[in-house]
Amino acid sequence: MVLPFKHEPFTDFNVDSNRRDFEEALALVKEHLGKEYPIVINGEKIFTEDKLISTNPADKEQLIGKVSKATKQHVDQAMDAALEAFKTWRKWTAAERADLLFRTAAIIRRRKHEFSAWLVYDAGKPWDQADGDIAEGIDFLEYYGRQMLELGQGKVLNDRANEHNAYFYQPMGPGVVIPPWNFAFAIVCGTTIAPVVAGNPVLLKPSENTPVIAYKLIEVLEEAGLPKGVVNFIPGDPEEIGDYLVDHKETRFINFTGSRATGTRIYERAAKVYEGQQSLKRVIAEMGGKDTIIVDNDADLNLAAEAIVHSSFGFSGQKCSACSRAVIHQDVYDDVLEKVVVLTKQLTVGNPANANVYMGAVVNKKQFEKIRDYIAIGKEEGVLVHGGETDDTNGYFVSPTIFKDLDPQARIMQEEIFGPIVAFTKAADFDEMLEIANNTDYGLTGAVISNNRAHLNRARYDFNVGNLYFNRGCTAAIVGYQPFGGFKMSGTDSKAGGPDYLQHFLEAKVVSESF
Repeated sequence: MVLPFKHEPFTDFNVDSNRRDFEEALALVKEHLGKEYPIVINGEKIFTEDKLISTNPADKEQLIGKVSKATKQHVDQAMDAALEAFKTWRKWTAAERADLLFRTAAIIRRRKHEFSAWLVYDAGKPWDQADGDIAEGIDFLEYYGRQMLELGQGKVLNDRANEHNAYFYQPMGPGVVIPPWNFAFAIVCGTTIAPVVAGNPVLLKPSENTPVIAYKLIEVLEEAGLPKGVVNFIPGDPEEIGDYLVDHKETRFINFTGSRATGTRIYERAAKVYEGQQSLKRVIAEMGGKDTIIVDNDADLNLAAEAIVHSSFGFSGQKCSACSRAVIHQDVYDDVLEKVVVLTKQLTVGNPANANVYMGAVVNKKQFEKIRDYIAIGKEEGVLVHGGETDDTNGYFVSPTIFKDLDPQARIMQEEIFGPIVAFTKAADFDEMLEIANNTDYGLTGAVISNNRAHLNRARYDFNVGNLYFNRGCTAAIVGYQPFGGFKMSGTDSKAGGPDYLQHFLEAKVVSESF
């Protein structure tokens, strides 16, 4: 009997034994830094001369690993392997595939600190954020396994006299998984194992920024007993193999999380039908956000300040759900801003391999320079209240940065920055706050801090985002609790970690028999 889904608990690092265990895990992983990792096709490990080089964002001289780069030829080989694996994998029962996910979750749970330590080095995540990332990956495995058990039973249809009707789900075929670097284990895991548990082989192209932790997932899946060819690991240069993966005539779906520019490109290319292609491609895309926290004039201002700070600066703002816009009622604007500054000054910035670091470095030089440019733009468009410092001497560090008095149409109020910057603007009433909150191309997350029930009820339907939170921050969705996905240019509203997600990778079939 499978027990009901229960969220994987986070580690309390205030407990001495937990801190010691994590320090031991960091030391263990450090001994394995700098190794080479292969492409994996049909279970075969392939090493190439051309490598992706992963370094620690907080220590540019620290090599995390060298990962072989796949070519178009490798993509073709991987697709052939996936097509062959599909012949048998699709016939595994839902229960058998779910059991494999549960075994994978158990292995990761036993090695939780080790996997979190890899995230500290490979992705630059502070301890608690890395721990949360791994917990979310475990949640995806446990939740999707249970969802597949339900879907495996099909749906009930009505029958007429002398007729039996059956409604059931079947897998689609090989697909492509392109996850991001910011949740370098959780989203890699969730976007990969969802189509897999539904019966589809995949070609996994991890982010070129964090390929090592993605390979660790491959190792665990193999240990859990995943058949060869079901997950093919093909890291590579997006410019070389990205379009080729999407365009391939055998690709049935593309499961993508990343930038709006890349997501819309995939959406457009996937619409073209190539010679020999037998099915229309599905695109499941999550493309980022420009997320707003509204603070009403009767709100708990301390709660509002905490929500803004942690939603804006957690993992250095490198979340598609991060708060980058604070829209505050004019009556409490100065008070909220002051409280946010006080809390922000208490945040620590440094190498996340050390304990008690709230913010690490941003992921790479390109992102560092992009954020630095936006800080310069913010100084022209608004008033710098706190932060603004950058330092790439040893790693790519950006201090938590706050701007005030922004025009709602300013660039830093409209464009996704993906860094530790939050912009404040004031509004005269709730109508204006909602208008500002909805004035971007994105519609991913948002939050309303208010004690006015009428305003909350209105926001429930008029705040146009896929994930809306009342009296809390706008980040930290939990699998099975807050299914995640947004509106507008934030993507296809896939609702990852929710009851509808697996159906993106299944075909519904009806069989009617007369007798």
